[in-house]
Amino acid sequence: MSHRSIFILSLMALLCCLTDGALGQVKFTLSGTIRDAQNGESLIGVTVYAKGAAGTVGVTTNAYGFYSLSLPPGPVTVTISYVGYSPQIMSLTVSASQKLDVQLRDESKELQEVVVSQTRAQDNVQQVGMSVNRLDIKTIKSIPALLGEVDVVRSLMSLPGVASVGEGGVGFNVRGGAADQNLIIQDEANVYNASHLFGFYSVFNPDAVKDVKLFKGGIPAQYGGRLSSVLDVRLKEGNAKKFSVNGGIGLVSSRLTLEGPIVKDKSSFIISGRRSYADLFLKASPTLRENSLYFYDLTAKWNYTINQNNTLYASGYFGKDNFGFGSVFGLNWGNATGTLRWNHVYTPKLFANYTFAYSKYTYNLNFSNGGEFNWAYDIKNYNLKADHTYYLNAKNTISFGAAATSYQFSPGEVSGSGSSPLGSGNSLADQNAIEYAAYLDNEQTISPKLTAQYGFRLSAWNFLGPYTTYQYTGTNGQRKQPMNEQSYGDDQTISTYANLEPRLSLRYQLNANSSIKASYNRTAQYVHLISNTTAGSPLDIWWPTTNNTKPELADQVALGYFKNFGDNRYEASVEGYYKTLTNQVDYIDGANTRLNKHLEGDLLYGQGRAYGMEVYVKKNAGRINGWLSYTLSRTERQIDGINNNEWYRAKYDRTHNLSIVGIYEASKKWTLSANFTYQTGVATTFPSSKYYVQDIAVPQRSDNARNNYRVPAYHRLDLSATLHPNPRADGRPRRGDWTFSLYNAYNRRNAFSVYFQQDEDNPSQTNATRLSIFGSVIPSATYNFHF
Repeated sequence: MSHRSIFILSLMALLCCLTDGALGQVKFTLSGTIRDAQNGESLIGVTVYAKGAAGTVGVTTNAYGFYSLSLPPGPVTVTISYVGYSPQIMSLTVSASQKLDVQLRDESKELQEVVVSQTRAQDNVQQVGMSVNRLDIKTIKSIPALLGEVDVVRSLMSLPGVASVGEGGVGFNVRGGAADQNLIIQDEANVYNASHLFGFYSVFNPDAVKDVKLFKGGIPAQYGGRLSSVLDVRLKEGNAKKFSVNGGIGLVSSRLTLEGPIVKDKSSFIISGRRSYADLFLKASPTLRENSLYFYDLTAKWNYTINQNNTLYASGYFGKDNFGFGSVFGLNWGNATGTLRWNHVYTPKLFANYTFAYSKYTYNLNFSNGGEFNWAYDIKNYNLKADHTYYLNAKNTISFGAAATSYQFSPGEVSGSGSSPLGSGNSLADQNAIEYAAYLDNEQTISPKLTAQYGFRLSAWNFLGPYTTYQYTGTNGQRKQPMNEQSYGDDQTISTYANLEPRLSLRYQLNANSSIKASYNRTAQYVHLISNTTAGSPLDIWWPTTNNTKPELADQVALGYFKNFGDNRYEASVEGYYKTLTNQVDYIDGANTRLNKHLEGDLLYGQGRAYGMEVYVKKNAGRINGWLSYTLSRTERQIDGINNNEWYRAKYDRTHNLSIVGIYEASKKWTLSANFTYQTGVATTFPSSKYYVQDIAVPQRSDNARNNYRVPAYHRLDLSATLHPNPRADGRPRRGDWTFSLYNAYNRRNAFSVYFQQDEDNPSQTNATRLSIFGSVIPSATYNFHF
């Protein structure tokens, strides 16, 4: 089916919905916001059901806690439920549109079990979305952590279809996609490098995070710009009821969070900061005191409720890593984001959110050994976005909006007296572009058993001057030469691309406890991360779509079966997916990806495919709970000029990926948890022959095969124990707890990479040597406090 046909069918379906709403009986609107009664935080994904003579209708709250229901006149029973909170049931008579704001009380302190999920018990079966995982902060904090630091991104590695790029690597891979094919947003601002300490920690401070949602397929039309996944991180709004302090003191870092009301129940704030302090220990050594190795970040948010129809939000993040050896070498990198948002309720049926977001990622590298060399890089963007949700009737919820994003890429500014590929005092030219998008989406209940979410996203890219372009000619697999130089002036269009991205998700309810779901989505990506390393590094650069580098496209279909059993104490799902990718970027052997004026001469292009099966089983309640996830997959690329133009395994191809998480409430004082991970080793390229130069063996490949071997399989066991001290004499809870953990509990030396070297005792023999980031058990202890 052509894109034009899909576009026309979508408009016809929406027109039918409007006609249905116009011809139906008179209905009134029940709308409002659901919040936590203890701190005033809006609650995401709360289920609101109304049962009356005409039947039962329901909806879930959006990302700002807002809901809207269309109801016929007459008596109804409204049920508001959220796992971990006391449900509210109320009876009322609908005779006019009305606003109903509700505050739910957190009953977790009364529960004798660990809450693993804060979604309604059957949401995984009854909601139309598939290939979506959501982890609440209570769950994230219960998973064993590296060096005692709870991590949002690392917790995602325990979900099906998600794999780590490796210890010491930056990013993660989703369903065969590269690390740059994940859209990572925090309060709707792009995060370009979500890691601290070379990938060991993420930039998200768990004390400031409210909600984490990962879309792997069936991606709603409001999201775009990346091929493989969307990681949507929402920050807390701040306690609107009372002032509170949270924090933690660990072996590597400490954190502190302050939150409270500015005007009670009307305006609140949260400020959260972290810092590691390895550099403080280095100062105790006379030989290391001039070295540095630390990170810090600061997250802040403010909100103000003007009236029941208008709310303002402002949030920001700033973080930085610093790594250096005295005055000889220095490297630092960091992110900065800022978001301004205005929520406006036009009518009880129409909700709007308007956003301005700023994002920047930068790094600096310098050497001072026999000469001064400094290299600075950054990418920044400004984003304007309007999102609307129209609750048309009980059967249709329409979402629509538009966005414009301005990009500036500064791929290299070099200064100093040292040598560089550009010469002293030179820099690569900045690159500028604007990305546009508009979307329309509808979630429709077609019948009691069948629900569909369908729509499209129209995206466009405009690459702008001032810039000098080239065309590159030569043989695929070899460095190409520039020709046909052409200069463009300020804001002059160099190249333009546009793509229609249809989206479709279906859910067929087999019975109350099981369903079948299917989805299709096309996604387009206009920015590309240039990295020819195995796991990525902070020094990788983002490159725009140009006259030579085309936008990447992906088409993914998925089919899944979802079932709950044991009175919803257990849930299980099996999903299969198939994804094709076009305009994929790879590199010639020995490509120069940094400070290269003619970088595009080293780039190669082709196609990709990824397919697999994901199994997920989770126990939601009881003193013992947790989950098992397993992925069987294949990821391949076909690039002209590589591997004789035949298909080869992508460097992040993982045949098997298994994760088991267990959480055990041993007593009121002790909670135990364990996490086991197994992954097939990453694909890598090994030499197939060698030659000698003055009795020195030089490994080489006799062909242009790519990723022809694998490093050994990766597996690891982590253990954790949390001690909750006894309540105080007055009956109130203690203000803190202790968490003890063992990372890599059975001392596995997992291979980060494998390299080859000549045996000193037997020069005719070449040995393969395993390089490991961690080769021992790593214990940690963290004290977490709150008051």
